[in-house]
Amino acid sequence: MSVTVDVTISEDIASGDDEVPEPASIKSWAAAAYLNNADDDAVISILVTSPEETQQLNKQYRAKDKPTNVLSFPMQLPDEVGVQMLGDIVLCAAVIDEEARSQSKPASAHWAHMVVHGMLHLQGYDHIDNDEADEMEKLEINILNSLGFDNPYE
Repeated sequence: MSVTVDVTISEDIASGDDEVPEPASIKSWAAAAYLNNADDDAVISILVTSPEETQQLNKQYRAKDKPTNVLSFPMQLPDEVGVQMLGDIVLCAAVIDEEARSQSKPASAHWAHMVVHGMLHLQGYDHIDNDEADEMEKLEINILNSLGFDNPYE
């Protein structure tokens, strides 16, 4: 079915130096990474925010006291609800932009990668062990290629 993506850009970064893509781009990247063929429509929420907020969330939920590029918070509602709420993705504009610069990647390519990465986490994919990481990376490469982006791991 389809996925509805709600994008919120924090006021903390709305007028900052970060190169935040248009919400329409973020939505299209998320939709491309929605792999479920279930009968129910899916809903996700994406927040683009500051290093301070991602650091606080990373510390609270992952016990890592530092900002991070992307956090995913999967959610499961009872089947009878009729809408599959996949969960929330939090993106840190400053970290993503800095990573793109330091890795000599186009900012849009790295942003797309982080959105796709977060979406796959919401759908149960992970990279804890090598087999899971290989599977997730292959999906990311294929999805990003379908969007016109190069392999992010090269």
